[in-house]
Amino acid sequence: MTPESQENSPRWRQMLRSQKSNLLTVTLALFLALFVRLFVAESRYIPSESMVPTLVPGDRLVIEKISYRLHAPIDGDIVVFHPPLALQAIGYDPAQAFIKRVIATPGQTVSVHDGQVYIDQSPVAEDYIAEPPTYEMPPVTVPNNMLFVMGDNRNNSNDSHIWGFVPHENLIGRANLRFWPLQQIQLFHNPFA
Repeated sequence: MTPESQENSPRWRQMLRSQKSNLLTVTLALFLALFVRLFVAESRYIPSESMVPTLVPGDRLVIEKISYRLHAPIDGDIVVFHPPLALQAIGYDPAQAFIKRVIATPGQTVSVHDGQVYIDQSPVAEDYIAEPPTYEMPPVTVPNNMLFVMGDNRNNSNDSHIWGFVPHENLIGRANLRFWPLQQIQLFHNPFA
């Protein structure tokens, strides 16, 4: 080695060690971000008016993914899910995400009559909807491991009253927080709880 290369060698090693540390930090950050997105929470935006007035197009939400690993959804939860087979059969992408409110869970019977939603023949108080439904729906009982979901904009929502039930395995998570627009930041509470 020349005297010049001996002088540069420790500096080169120091730079290499520094880059190694940076590479490790970036790799760890990417792993943590991927872990959080896959198993803890993710961000979603609202593309349609089906959940008006609760959610409007452009709203951005945090969808948490842990609670449904611990317990089943309950009536009133706002859930994000992949389209059931009935929607996939007519061309919806299986990776697409829908957002609706859980109206009935396994064993419950839901119907719509004279602008009123009924669960087990009892009217549901729904102060969160855009307007009462203008359609009729005969009673249906929710099977095991399924959910009956509806949009809060009852008359402008592609939901269970049209295509049926959502399997539990299609759930992505529960809407937990609206973080955009900033003046509309809101933690979501369940109106039925």
